[in-house]
Amino acid sequence: MFSHLDDRNQPAMVDVASKDATPRTAHAQARVRLPQAVLAGLSGGELHGPKGPVFQTAIVAGTQAAKRTHELIPFCHPLGIEGCRIEIAVDAEGCAVIDCRVKVTHKTGVEMEALTGATVAALTIYDMCKAISHDMVICDVRLLAKTGGKSDVGATQGPRG
Repeated sequence: MFSHLDDRNQPAMVDVASKDATPRTAHAQARVRLPQAVLAGLSGGELHGPKGPVFQTAIVAGTQAAKRTHELIPFCHPLGIEGCRIEIAVDAEGCAVIDCRVKVTHKTGVEMEALTGATVAALTIYDMCKAISHDMVICDVRLLAKTGGKSDVGATQGPRG
């Protein structure tokens, strides 16, 4: 049974009242394939577009999104995020690789917060570079790791800040 359906098969927020608050982490990643026209603006690992410093702006936007996930995803619980770290680097294939690590001590996990942070950072890169080219592709949005709760997935170090 899906966790967000009640015993009558109706949508419902998961009741976490009886759960213990424990440390939880999540690490999500998104990639943005950048065309050569956009990569030409890359200098010293940072991308500067017509709207300003692309990666730095994407980090701020992704962090804001992670903190506001409950406003975007209907059944996510509001969480007091204790740490959110977003790092962006361009790989050898010309992709901006966005890693979002989130941590909290709570009764529910932060997978959706990490996924939202990575995705909104990717969307911000697209928005800031679309004046140069629309030939970008946002891809491979995925959860790489989570800790805490009923099960761990992968391995994560959590945010470093």
